[in-house]
Amino acid sequence: MTTTTPNVPEAGTVRLVDYLAGELARAGVTHMFGVGGANIEDLYDAVHRGGAVRGVVAKHEFSAVTMADGYARTTRRLGVVAATSGGGAMNLVPGLAEAYASRVPVLALVGQSPTSQEGHGAFQDSSGKGGSFDAGEVFTPVSRFCARVEDADSLLELLPRAVETAQADPRGPAVLLLPKDVQQARIRLPSRGPASAPDAPMPASAASAARLDSAALTAVSKVLRGAGRILIIAGENVAAADAHAELAELARRLGAWVAVTPDAKDVFDNRDPRFAGVAGVMGHANVEDCLRRADVCLLVGTRLPLLARGGLDRALAATEVVCLGPEPPFVSGTALGGDLRNALSAVTGRLPPRPHACPQHSGPLPAPMPGPVSPGARGRTVPYTHAVAAVEAALPQDAHVFVDAGNAGASAVHLLPAPRHGRFVVAVGMGGMGYTFGAGIGAALATGRRTYVLAGDGAFFMHGMEVHTAVEYAAPVTFVIFNNNAHAMCALREEFLQGGIRSDDLFARTDIAAGVAAAFPSLNVTGAENAAQLREALLRSNTGGPAFVVLDCDPEEIPPFLPFQPFAEATDSTEHPNSKENSDERRVVHGG
Repeated sequence: MTTTTPNVPEAGTVRLVDYLAGELARAGVTHMFGVGGANIEDLYDAVHRGGAVRGVVAKHEFSAVTMADGYARTTRRLGVVAATSGGGAMNLVPGLAEAYASRVPVLALVGQSPTSQEGHGAFQDSSGKGGSFDAGEVFTPVSRFCARVEDADSLLELLPRAVETAQADPRGPAVLLLPKDVQQARIRLPSRGPASAPDAPMPASAASAARLDSAALTAVSKVLRGAGRILIIAGENVAAADAHAELAELARRLGAWVAVTPDAKDVFDNRDPRFAGVAGVMGHANVEDCLRRADVCLLVGTRLPLLARGGLDRALAATEVVCLGPEPPFVSGTALGGDLRNALSAVTGRLPPRPHACPQHSGPLPAPMPGPVSPGARGRTVPYTHAVAAVEAALPQDAHVFVDAGNAGASAVHLLPAPRHGRFVVAVGMGGMGYTFGAGIGAALATGRRTYVLAGDGAFFMHGMEVHTAVEYAAPVTFVIFNNNAHAMCALREEFLQGGIRSDDLFARTDIAAGVAAAFPSLNVTGAENAAQLREALLRSNTGGPAFVVLDCDPEEIPPFLPFQPFAEATDSTEHPNSKENSDERRVVHGG
């Protein structure tokens, strides 16, 4: 147990945690997500007393980070997570790694043992003293900024630095390590200039406001003006920068096709005639066709990582590439860095004002999705094509959608159009299973909009008990679980790439709907037996608090995932490639 002696109050001072909670509120933060504990309880007390920031208690610190992540992605504000020392702190690491890889601004406030006990065998000591490990060394690789607040006065400098760094390009997590006695210390309120408006957004960084490089702007504009056919591939940074309108206007001026990366389906209207589809390993063949026909490939807000360029490398090598975005691409090309909205506006301003129609193309036609490898497991299961169609039919156009990893996720990315006025989030930074449960709750609480979580049973068993958090806070979240009683993508990889399925990834049947209904009697739970029942359950869930729907799927159904494409084709032929060598010969990308 951690014990300290509180400081005697001094006139004109407040506890550091009260000051911290007030600064978060001044900056427009509305929710703080986390799990409590002795070395962070003072901050929770300050948030409770202050009342301007709502403290949300998660079931696990990983999910608390993803709640802050979902909050940040849907509001474009800073997400905040708080956790205690020891195991609670360590549970933050995978969630912060996702935010780091996906460039999501999150501030982690991490409790630490009192400074007087560091190096003396304190419970959960991670000061790096006396043989303990150093929490700073753990968090530094998964953060843009990490600092230990050694005394109360240092917070006045460290907090603004942490916030600014998290929101500067490249965005990502910032971590402040807060010893318990420092949290309790008294701090004299600093004098301020004119009062800031409540709920004002965090200040923009100086880096994002920097002027664009004129030579690079001229070079990019010249390439685009001289091109006949252009394929734009747009990424997640378009959403982060709120540059949807600027992207659409540039596409109109150029007469360009527009494809999106798997984590950016919502940055361009999926029903627009220019929309070419999703690029990469979960994408559409039309994107490669457009790329081969294009004179120039314009990357907007994406570095084009492997999942987004899988199957496109040869076509990219034969096409001139230009890039707009704060970070250089992973492929060779002419790049214009700096703030994305500024770059899009500047390039558009150098083009003729008259919009052009894009050339004809086939559009994002779904890839053929054959049935299971063997028919034995089919039973009463529903194909993903039917399941996703049911989701599409019930989905409000202002909804947020969070798609988890695995076969269900690949099918949703490939088949489900993004809502016109909501986010469509896929966490491909780390690709961690179970991300969506916390992220969907964070988004729903932040925006008040109906949010849909699409996940498999494997993801549910990892972090699905966050449904308890949704029930406790009456979050407007609909959880849709595609239950194939397996880690099915792993099982298919075993079958196709390793010579046979091992039984480890195939599970005995679990009635998830019955279990959740018993655990949460107030929750609206449906065990749908077909696509029509799924659609009806989703339509019923469009108002009120949380809802939970389960649909049985087949573990042997082959999803629209590029590494499986040769084997999907082989189900209709006499050939059955069952070795890694065959897939390599067909240039299959070995994704996770």
